[in-house]
Amino acid sequence: MSFREEHELHKRRFGRNLGLGLVLAGFVALVFGLTIAKVSNENFALPAQTTQQGGD
Repeated sequence: MSFREEHELHKRRFGRNLGLGLVLAGFVALVFGLTIAKVSNENFALPAQTTQQGGD
């Protein structure tokens, strides 16, 4: 039993999907890295909450 040869269209589609997957993985890694860098900053602190009093 032999497998049919893959059509040329599927080969091109796989190449594009692989490229897009690598770009998306790179973007996720970039966002993750920036998040870790921001959170691991030694001066990291939550913003102080200010209370606003309404008065005319």
